Amino acid sequence: MNERYIRHIQLDEVGSSGQQKLGNAKVLVIGAGGLGCPILQYLATSGIGTLGIVDHDIVSLSNLHRQILYTTADIGKNKALVAQQKLQELNSEINIKAHSVALTVENCLDILKAYDIVVDGTDNFVTRYLINDACLLLDKPMVFGALYKFEGQVSVFNYKNGPSYRCLFPNPPAAGEVPNCNEIGVLGVLPGIIGLLQANEVLKIILEIGQVLSGQILYINTLNYQQRILRFSRNEALINSIKKKAKPEAVATDDCIFASSISLQVLEDIESVLWIDVRELGETPILNAANILKIPLSNFTLTPEIQNDGRRKIFFCQSGIRSKKATQMAIEKGVSNSFSLKEGAPELQYWLKQKQ
Repeated sequence: MNERYIRHIQLDEVGSSGQQKLGNAKVLVIGAGGLGCPILQYLATSGIGTLGIVDHDIVSLSNLHRQILYTTADIGKNKALVAQQKLQELNSEINIKAHSVALTVENCLDILKAYDIVVDGTDNFVTRYLINDACLLLDKPMVFGALYKFEGQVSVFNYKNGPSYRCLFPNPPAAGEVPNCNEIGVLGVLPGIIGLLQANEVLKIILEIGQVLSGQILYINTLNYQQRILRFSRNEALINSIKKKAKPEAVATDDCIFASSISLQVLEDIESVLWIDVRELGETPILNAANILKIPLSNFTLTPEIQNDGRRKIFFCQSGIRSKKATQMAIEKGVSNSFSLKEGAPELQYWLKQKQ
């Protein structure tokens, strides 16, 4: 009897056979951020035999209040690779695979097909719809979690012919209609709470115990612990239309616009950059420097100062969404050498301090 999992094995509902099921399972977690960190930690310690991690992003200072796998020493490193190393130290008996790439239409089917269950730990609608459609094509359950300030949602889609994400939300919201954590903030413990509920759904699916949240979405408010469950049904026609396709299609939203992006990782010379802050006035952190212009996106104009400046123009905001739109506007107006900063203002503030 494996002492590591003895408390699992002692449960009549799990036992040795259940623990063996966990050991044989292959689970993919997409996103190693606020949700992904607790999901990955508890799935690793539970003995999931093969655990995959997809994340192309790097660790930043503003991640650390909720992404509990990482420390300040990890800033600037790829999340999937850091998570793989730390989880392997947590449980050396399981197989952990890191996919340090962005999930795209081109690679999603190849990545997802090697796993039994897919867990959505992302924070953007483009990737979420891509995950859902790929899971439908591959007939794999998708364990969903989402955050909004002090509230969270959990559900399981595509489980045993159950409803999909699109059955609940057929189309993505318009850009800016639903802000993400980078835009409005999130209480640090909330991703932990919701991530643990997602990990719990994964274990229930594998062990075939309890009532899986299929056709149901749980809403929980952490300020007053009010909870409610909304039930929804399968849209057969919609699901069949997706399954007829050979591969998922990119979701068309304003967030998918083309814009040249650049990361702080490749920047060295501060003086050769004209920074353009497109956040609204009063947003924090407040960055002040001679080479930082403040032009809110809500009132954005390409001033002669921008158009005639020979330096590299880098637009930034809180998370990289608004800066993409501003960069696109600059490119369309013929302002060359314009880029959108991949990281947000908190990461830029930290980077500038390091360079001083």
